[in-house]
Amino acid sequence: MSDPGGVGGRGEEPGPAGLWADLKEAVRGSRRTLTEGSISRAVVLLAVPMVLEMVMESVFAVVDIFWVSRLGPQAVAAVGLTESLLTLIYTVAIGLSIGVTAMVARRVGEGDIDAAGRAAAQAVLLGLGTAAVLGLGGYLAAEALLRVMGGDAEVVGVGARYARLMLGGNVVILLLFLINAAFRGAGDAAVAMRVLWIANGVNLILDPLLIFGPGPFPELGVTGAATATLIGRGTGVAIQLAVLLRGLGRLNVRPAHWLPQPALMWRLIRLSASGTLQTFIGTASWIGLIRILAGFGSVAVAGYTIAIRIVLFALLPAWGMSNAAATLVGQNLGAGEPERAERSVWIAGALNLAFLGVAGVIFVAGAGPIVGAFTDHPETARMGTLALRTIAAGFFFYAYGMVLQQAFNGAGDTWTPTWINLVCFWLWEIPLAWALAHVWGLGPWGVHLAVTIAFSTLAVVAGLLFRRGRWKTVRV
Repeated sequence: MSDPGGVGGRGEEPGPAGLWADLKEAVRGSRRTLTEGSISRAVVLLAVPMVLEMVMESVFAVVDIFWVSRLGPQAVAAVGLTESLLTLIYTVAIGLSIGVTAMVARRVGEGDIDAAGRAAAQAVLLGLGTAAVLGLGGYLAAEALLRVMGGDAEVVGVGARYARLMLGGNVVILLLFLINAAFRGAGDAAVAMRVLWIANGVNLILDPLLIFGPGPFPELGVTGAATATLIGRGTGVAIQLAVLLRGLGRLNVRPAHWLPQPALMWRLIRLSASGTLQTFIGTASWIGLIRILAGFGSVAVAGYTIAIRIVLFALLPAWGMSNAAATLVGQNLGAGEPERAERSVWIAGALNLAFLGVAGVIFVAGAGPIVGAFTDHPETARMGTLALRTIAAGFFFYAYGMVLQQAFNGAGDTWTPTWINLVCFWLWEIPLAWALAHVWGLGPWGVHLAVTIAFSTLAVVAGLLFRRGRWKTVRV
């Protein structure tokens, strides 16, 4: 008899021995069917490589800002403003990723691997076309966009080339997201993990070399951080394409799959459009928050940027757990197992709560020393400490909110989280941040407080709607 919800490993290896065997299998890459047997084991086999994948991404985010912070608050502010613009690129990447993960996972659950490969190839073609348009516009308007975001003359002078490279070279960001989303949807979480580890490993090695220019390396300053990012992520994309073309994972992408297929592409666009809108609503709210903070000076933006990088150190691994829930929901719905899909989400949420709960306590208690490791500028450190402590206080709510949002997406019910984001971020978070900062006179702390309140509200609303079960009937 299968163990539908147990935590143990194989029936012949219960307890710690079985769990350890499952952990090793997860890291190596499992070929196990995820729609049968123990749900907890399925969560572990998917979540472990996805969490480790995001751990490397979070390490990169922290180390990158660690080196850039040595260049001064203007350089940090330039990175922060550019990343607020890059959220628009991430919006498109994540939106398309939502569609491709849902479609690939559903086809794999149905046993149609050929259709899953076609979906992955068409998503890549969509990504290439989108990146070309966004890259040209971003490259030409980079300096003007920094000014629009509130950057002063010094910040624009320091960060214009950085912004130009990051916005113009967005194709590597888009493709890295999209192809890894296809791997995850297929259950090839370990492949996605290795790709991102290699990409960010190259990035981490090149960062200090290109920023400070020791030995034969050029001293490029903040522009060196952008160069390292593009080289690292470009390496990752090259590996992804090699895996797809050679059929080394569960996806078998054949040459014929790369021919444009308008009907399938249109289905992906329809599925991804609401996902893109959903992500745009969420990420555009960060641009709004940065814009409000910019009115309090570059030090407020710099402190917030450092705090967010540290927060991402915890949230990105938690996002890995959420991605595991999305894949399990998609595959189990494809296999005709809606109740198993729901049980998978609650198990993933509980595991996420355990992780983020501990991280939240650490960040609240140790905010000062943690932020102090990234800057020796007293006022920037004070602002960063305030932001980190306030935002981390909501981690207990974020844990379930993240998993539930991705569960809707994995089912193909992308409109429900879109409406949740619209209400919680645009109609609630942004007005609240402005009111707390200006009307109630809380300054930057009001913006930080609004983030915690909005994300906590999102978790409660998502939980209530998930229990209604409408997502179980969505067709992909």
